[in-house]
Amino acid sequence: MTESPAPTSWTLPMVEVCINTFDLAGLPETGAVFDRLLALRPGRVVVDLSRCRHIDAAAIGLLLDVHRRLVRADGALTIRNPNPRIRRILHTARLEQVLSIVIDAEDGQPEPAPPSPIAQGRAPVTTRH
Repeated sequence: MTESPAPTSWTLPMVEVCINTFDLAGLPETGAVFDRLLALRPGRVVVDLSRCRHIDAAAIGLLLDVHRRLVRADGALTIRNPNPRIRRILHTARLEQVLSIVIDAEDGQPEPAPPSPIAQGRAPVTTRH
C-alpha cells in the first residue's frame, strides 16, 4: 500500500513581485506588501529586481526576513534578474550563499547566477603595536 503525500500548507504555488525601488524610504510600504503576500501562504516567492536600480542594507534585511519566514513555512524565496550593480551588492552581503539568485537567459529560461569567485591562498597580515 502506498501512502499519499502529505498535503502542502501552501495556498499558491508561486507569487512574483517586481520591485523598482528597494530602500529604507520605501521599506514600510514594501514590507506591508510582503506581509500581505506571505499571508497568502505561497510555496515560492520570486522577487524580480530587473528594474530596480538601488538596494540598501534595510532592503537586504527585509529580503532575509522574508526568506526566513518562507523557510519556516516550507517555502522558498528567489531573486530574479538583479542588475550587475545589485548583484555585486548581494555578493558583498554574501546573499548568494543564502538566497537563490537567478538570471534569465536570452531564451527566457532562468539560469543560475554565475558562481562567485572564491579567492584562495595566503597573504601576510601585518599588525602594528
